[in-house]
Amino acid sequence: PILPLHKLSLTKQLVLAIQKQTYPPARRRKKMVRLTTLALLVAAQAAVAKTGLDIPGVETIALGQDVDYPPYAFQTATGELTGFGKDFADGMNAICAGVHIEVVEERWSNCWTPDGVGAAIVNGTIDGCMTYTHTQGIRDDLADFSIAMLNDNKAAGLLTLLDDTGTPYVDGMDDLAGKKIIDVSGWAPTADGLGYVENKCTGEGYSSDVDLVIADGDVANDVAMRMLRDGEGDAIFLYAEQAAEYLQCPDGAVWNCTLWEGFGTQYAYVQSGQFNYVVNGTTLVLANKGSGIRDKLAPCMGAFMATQEYSDLCVKYNLVGDCYANEFFPAGSNDIPIDAVPTNEQTGDCSDGYCPCDNRSETSGVTSLGVSPALLGALMVLTFLPL
Repeated sequence: PILPLHKLSLTKQLVLAIQKQTYPPARRRKKMVRLTTLALLVAAQAAVAKTGLDIPGVETIALGQDVDYPPYAFQTATGELTGFGKDFADGMNAICAGVHIEVVEERWSNCWTPDGVGAAIVNGTIDGCMTYTHTQGIRDDLADFSIAMLNDNKAAGLLTLLDDTGTPYVDGMDDLAGKKIIDVSGWAPTADGLGYVENKCTGEGYSSDVDLVIADGDVANDVAMRMLRDGEGDAIFLYAEQAAEYLQCPDGAVWNCTLWEGFGTQYAYVQSGQFNYVVNGTTLVLANKGSGIRDKLAPCMGAFMATQEYSDLCVKYNLVGDCYANEFFPAGSNDIPIDAVPTNEQTGDCSDGYCPCDNRSETSGVTSLGVSPALLGALMVLTFLPL
């Protein structure tokens, strides 16, 4: 017989809560997730772990990851898959009898495209892909997501070039009207995310008169940076941590490390701490709409997130401040990384890679020749054309 909810123990109530947790309509989702996910999830994780809840039978779930997204998904110097996502999946495998996750290498372009879920998931080659941010807009409309492994930890930002004086070509006060903005294909924030975030210096949305161009390729962030440096855009809309992550350049890195040199001297973020494009943080799985992946994995994810191993994993990848803290976490683990600090709270100049709002001059938004970076690139091409 099914007992009334108030007759159940707190532990069992929490288990039911995490299993049955659903999102409200899209416009209310983001606020609900931020207000309730941490309290519900952390409590439910401990409850699930204590009950020893298992999913009946054993189901193998194949999840893909690429190798150019440190610290979440990358490869070792010997070419082995690694990262927070894979280690999280391995941790689940160690404690949950009902599900086994097999992690395989897959290009991001086969996981998600600007038009929707990628071919490898659609055709059933894999069941989903790992470490995707659950964003508003097209991703939320066309894909399913697991619960988050990490809190709302993926701030967006605008990256632009700096002139010889350290002044950004596009300043933080700009509403981007008439500007050409580069979006990274297959990555969050997606192009439509620009319509959800606000300018952190003005508190207003951006102009609708923005020319969005897509950077596509095997390492799409490299393509975007090359386009910016070649004058094919005025700024890049991307993760506010991306430049710092690519600067680390570990052994086995597949991106062009040289291309990302000059952070704070040649280029910098003029917007940071933009979170309004997010529904939930970094998830374990992005899958086909209607896959049921959330309910399938939530119990096991919750069980792992209540363990010492989850805490150790967060420490290993320097993500303690982004994780859902459990009883094993070190004290003082809620420091806010600089990329999550909104532009209106940044101080100093652009030398640390993150400009404050007032880092402008009379030449802000133009080069020393008095033109935008995109127009400068066109002028350089015209210089070599025969008259």
